[in-house]
Amino acid sequence: MMYTFSNRLRNLAIAFMVIGFLGLVYGFFTAPKTIEEAKAIVAASAHGDEHGASHDDASVEAHHDTTDAHGTDASHESLAAEEGGHEISHDEHVFHQLSNKPWAALYVAAFFFFMIALGTLAFYAIQRAAQAGWSPVLFRVMEGITAYLLPGGLIVIAILILSSMHFNHLFIWMDPEVVAHDKLISGKKGFLNVPFFLIRAFFFLTGWTLYRYFSRKFSLAQDNSNDISNHKKNFRISAAFLVFYIVTESIMSWDWIMSIDPHWFSTLFGWYVFASMFVSGITTIALITIYLKSKGYLEFVNDSHIHDLGKFMFAISIFWTYLWFSQFMLIWYSNIPEEVTYFITRIEDYNLPFFAMVAMNFIFPLLILMNSDYKRVNYFIILAGIVILLGHYMDVFNMIMPSAVGNQWFIGAAEIGGFLFFLGLFIYIVFTEITKAPLKAKGDPYMGESERFHY
Repeated sequence: MMYTFSNRLRNLAIAFMVIGFLGLVYGFFTAPKTIEEAKAIVAASAHGDEHGASHDDASVEAHHDTTDAHGTDASHESLAAEEGGHEISHDEHVFHQLSNKPWAALYVAAFFFFMIALGTLAFYAIQRAAQAGWSPVLFRVMEGITAYLLPGGLIVIAILILSSMHFNHLFIWMDPEVVAHDKLISGKKGFLNVPFFLIRAFFFLTGWTLYRYFSRKFSLAQDNSNDISNHKKNFRISAAFLVFYIVTESIMSWDWIMSIDPHWFSTLFGWYVFASMFVSGITTIALITIYLKSKGYLEFVNDSHIHDLGKFMFAISIFWTYLWFSQFMLIWYSNIPEEVTYFITRIEDYNLPFFAMVAMNFIFPLLILMNSDYKRVNYFIILAGIVILLGHYMDVFNMIMPSAVGNQWFIGAAEIGGFLFFLGLFIYIVFTEITKAPLKAKGDPYMGESERFHY
């Protein structure tokens, strides 16, 4: 059966994009253009906004106290160097933070929806390489979600290119003056330099997109094939892709997220980002599958398939928590200044989103999805799925915003607009792709086993 993209859903996606675009435009329009405008914004927010100038001098002193042994702070507030160095005033620093705000909001939303597609692609490749018998009924849904990979990735890379052209200060290592006067960043310039950075970005996206293109091609060709040659091709390229993916995903996470704060690093970071994108992708598969079933499609998907998706949502949420706690506990316990500052900044200035994220990504899924029966009830999967996706959006927010905007954060038009715009774009691209092929991959040799799957 072919899925028909309803006018109601299409109009909703377009409405999200229009409202989100207007929110982003407003966010960029109201961002300060001069230091004087930034000072006026801070002064206006000083009367009751705890994230504004109420942090002011005390917060600045606290951050300066966390300067590392090399004489550099572990955050964007390290731009002031010692005698003969690159001096930057507090007012100029606040100006950079506030002017970064709409860019950071755009980047958070762009990366989040891109990582859903990339996480889904990894899950799809695992099913192909493992020759799993339960999941072929979900292949068309996965292929629809991964259609967002290329446009979403190009948008992220476009933001990276604009950053390298100094339209913003998201990546301080892209500023030659900062590199010249910062010994720690200067020592990394063999890896953190704009040409190599962008070459890696295009290389990663090209590899991911090529796998997605050929896997989809072989999947559709298998529907009309008299043998399983296309299935075997999909098996081989999926196994090879997973090796490519695990390496490139780790480097991508260092480049696109961790290098926003180039003084800090974590050897677990690649795995941590992987867990976040993996559970987000699986959750999105579950939500779209349930939606399509509610509209009379995917009649061959039964409660056991939803139950298995719920098990993956539960398991990867626990895995994410293990990585989050391992990263946090070891860094906090060792108390090395250039490492622990990463978490001090988030606990002091992002207390609510930092700990709310943990509750949404661990405690809530644990309580809802631990019960086996609940994983067969669509209502509980939808409820848990929405919370998980919002929680991991907040996770990306916490990874990017503290280093990009410091304590000058708040949820405004740019943040809401960015989320809505990319949500609308994601829905439009994914459901348009789903209409292009039958929802049942009838030629897959494991389709019969998948249809009969019961647990």
